[in-house]
Parts: sequence; structure tokens; C-alpha cells
Amino acid sequence: MRRIALILACLAAVVFLYSCRKGEPQNGDNGDKKLTIAVIPKGTTHIFWQSVHAGALKAGEEFGVEIEWIGPERESDREKQIQIIDDCIVKKVDGIVLAPNDAKALVPAVEKVAAKRIPCVIIDSAVDTDKYITFAATDNYQGGGIAARRMGEILGGKGNVLVLKYAPGSASTEKRENGFFDTIKKEFPDITIVDSKYGMDTVETSLQAAEDLLTKHADIDGFYACNETTAVGTLQALTSQGRIDQVKFVGFDAGDTLVNGLKQGKIDSLVVQDPFKMGYEGVKAIVDAINGKTVDKRIDTGVELITLNRLEEPAIKKLLNLQ
Repeated sequence: MRRIALILACLAAVVFLYSCRKGEPQNGDNGDKKLTIAVIPKGTTHIFWQSVHAGALKAGEEFGVEIEWIGPERESDREKQIQIIDDCIVKKVDGIVLAPNDAKALVPAVEKVAAKRIPCVIIDSAVDTDKYITFAATDNYQGGGIAARRMGEILGGKGNVLVLKYAPGSASTEKRENGFFDTIKKEFPDITIVDSKYGMDTVETSLQAAEDLLTKHADIDGFYACNETTAVGTLQALTSQGRIDQVKFVGFDAGDTLVNGLKQGKIDSLVVQDPFKMGYEGVKAIVDAINGKTVDKRIDTGVELITLNRLEEPAIKKLLNLQ
């Protein structure tokens, strides 16, 4: 009888321990271990990506997950970004939030992540595959259209315009460029886009490209630049050539240099994204997917046209992180 009682007691203990174990988080060998989510931006130097990082950290704190922030220094370094993704797969992170720096070159890496059954969220810029949970980003085509309508308004519907593009293969900026081109063509037939050029991924290369365009074309009424680096390069070029008061300038994104240019009247307006929300929503979507919740395939993080008279609006001050 004692032996039977002992066996029954042992079985009861095993059942109890198993039931407790079933109720623990299954994130690793240690039930108390936090999920680790890698957030991989296009680059790490621009203020835009620092805002993405801040949003990811906020979500990490809110949902109790570790954020591993790692990306290439330069946004043009596709090979480095692919290497980082491979390293994250080897480390068996619990999820990846990725801003692809090339829509086509990153396809094999994203599909490899999916094959390893690691949840992946795409932010900021699209990739040419559907092997991800969701895409959280600005409607960049709409943003380009907003910039075009602002240009049409401030030019009175007529004039000559230059466009400084970003880089081939960058899906987000290509949509901003196409949205601008298409809207000008459809809605402002008396505005001519006389030339465009790629500024690439640094302020220095953007400055040189903008100066080349301005030197080549003396009779210019407007200038559109489609991201932070191209906008800063354009601002510097217009200033150095003494044409800042002659050319209406519409930019995209909102680093400190650009916001100061807006305050000083050197920039007419900025089309602004919400990078903090991209980082936050990217991490949140990973956590929701791991917990079995439904996640929409597309999350629109919004876009705003910022002019000087909007800088005091509470929502705009929060968006731009102004005190």
C-alpha cells in the first residue's frame, strides 16, 4: 500500500509540474526569458532612424521584450544589411523588424527569414515579396502627391521645377518621386519638371547633385527633394548659390536642419512621416503575431504637410519632438 501511495504521489507531482510548465511562456529554455526582437534600419546615422529606434524601445518597454538595434552605417550598404539578417537568424532572435534598403536585393533575405519561421515585419520601405507579417509605413505615393500639390499652390500653377531623387532601388523614395511626377503631370499642366538627378545616401553627394542641377538650369521656380539627405543637400546648394529666396523649396522628412530651415523661411514646407510610430508598430506587430493575434497586412503610419504656421500645433510639435 505504501508503495502504491508513493507511486501515486510521484505521478501527482509530475502532473502538477507539467501543468505549471504548460502555463509558462515558451520563449526559450528559461520561461522567464524575454523575447528578443531585432530591429534593422536602412542605416543608423540619420535622425529619422533614431526616431524609429525610440519608437521600437517604447514598444519593447511596454510589451516586455528586448530590442536589439543593429543596422549598417550607410543606407546604401545592402550587403551589410543582408549579413546582419543572417546573423540574426543564427542567433535565433524571436522576430525581426526590417527597413529594407533595396526592394529587390533584400528579397532572398526576407524569404529566408520566413523559411526559418521567424516573424518578420517590414517598415518604411517595401520589399518585392509577401513573405512578411505586415508592412508599416507612410503612404509614400500619397506623400509625393501632397508635395506636388503644395508646389502647385505656391507656384500659382506654373513654372519650372527641379527634383532631387534619392537612390535607385529604394522603394519608399521611388514612390515619393512617382507621386510627385504623376500629380504634377495630371493636375498642373503648366508646371514643367525640367530635370532630376539622384542625390544618393549622403548630404555631400546630395549637395553636389543639387549644385549640378542648379548650375545647369538658371531659370528655376521650384525644387523638390524626397528625403532627409537630399533635402539638406538641396538647402545647402540653394544657400551657397544665393538662390534660397528665389526658388520655392519643398522637402521631405524633418531633421533639425530642415525644421530650422522651415523656421527661417528658407524652406516653404516639409512632408513629414512618423518614424517613431513605424518603430513602435513594427515591434507591436511582432508581439501580436507571436501571441496569435490577427495583424493587418498593411499599417499606414501617416503623413503630414508641415508649414511655418503649423509648427505651434500640439500634434505637430509632438510629431517633430519640439519643446
